[in-house]
Amino acid sequence: MSKQQPAQFINPETPGYVGFANLPNQVHRKSVKKGFEFTLMVVGESGLGKSTLINSLFLTDLYPERIIPGAAEKIERTVQIEASTVEIEERGVKLRLTVVDTPGYGDAINCRDCFKTIISYIDEQFERYLHDESGLNRRHILDNRVHCCFYFISPFGHGLKPLDVAFMKAIHNKVNIVPVIAKADTLTLKERERLKKRILDEIEEHNIKIYHLPDAESDEDEDFKEQTRLLKASIPFSVVGSNQLIEAKGKKVRGRLYPWGVVEVENPEHNDFLKLRTMLITHMQDLQEVTQDLHYENFRSERLKRGGRKVENEDMNKDQILLEKEAELRRMQEMIARMQAQMQMQMQGGDSDSGTLGHHV
Repeated sequence: MSKQQPAQFINPETPGYVGFANLPNQVHRKSVKKGFEFTLMVVGESGLGKSTLINSLFLTDLYPERIIPGAAEKIERTVQIEASTVEIEERGVKLRLTVVDTPGYGDAINCRDCFKTIISYIDEQFERYLHDESGLNRRHILDNRVHCCFYFISPFGHGLKPLDVAFMKAIHNKVNIVPVIAKADTLTLKERERLKKRILDEIEEHNIKIYHLPDAESDEDEDFKEQTRLLKASIPFSVVGSNQLIEAKGKKVRGRLYPWGVVEVENPEHNDFLKLRTMLITHMQDLQEVTQDLHYENFRSERLKRGGRKVENEDMNKDQILLEKEAELRRMQEMIARMQAQMQMQMQGGDSDSGTLGHHV
């Protein structure tokens, strides 16, 4: 009976080849197994088609039981935060998508403080991530930070409204803003281009920082470079959303049927929907990196400057801080004065005791 020979380890690589070129494959396998997380916020006035667009983008129904309030209810309505999370899987790749909606934004008669709730939510997610990152168990941190904000601009005005400017200036240092012109099928092509130029001019005039797509690397192929150039030229994206399938030219397409024809959602000649989706998917990693390396680091450094204490009112000015410091200094001086007085009394009491003892001797 012959002994079984032990299995020999065979070098999987060719001689002179170490094999660390396979490291990206390992990272890819690990990332696919872990899955991806992304949080998208949508902000804009009611009736601009935010929910329809999100459902069109991800081919899912995130709002199956939504109730649209009437005009009387909107008068006193405050801004709410509604976060919907859905697990999407495509070709073995899992995406945990969280869409944060802001119903009530811009609906009230007085919109002065309508975006404070939104800013507070963004800061809370940063605060939660910082707390989890500083804790003992850091292996399974849930990232709910807002990575991108689609800001919907009405197509019926002549550019940005004062509320649009105030809101974008309030959040542009906290989140990546992507401006979106809603219901673009209400505009002709010339009107669309004119409105885009007007919005970009106003954004530059008010020094609003929107998300800028990174330049394509020199070693990228020409198709990707051209795609990046077209995406940059399309900002702000003018979009049309629809979940209805309509027959056009002998095939089923998602679009909107009008007496004069069909507006196809995924036709780049009709609107920028396809470009918006391409931008979001191809630059999802960059949106997360900018959130981590820029917005979150800014928040983290500010919190560390304040010594880790959470200030509820971000508008606290320097005069108030100085007054607090002066009051604290006065309390310390008063405490030191009391301690000195107590020590003097103890010393005087000690001297009198020793004098009494000396007299008796």
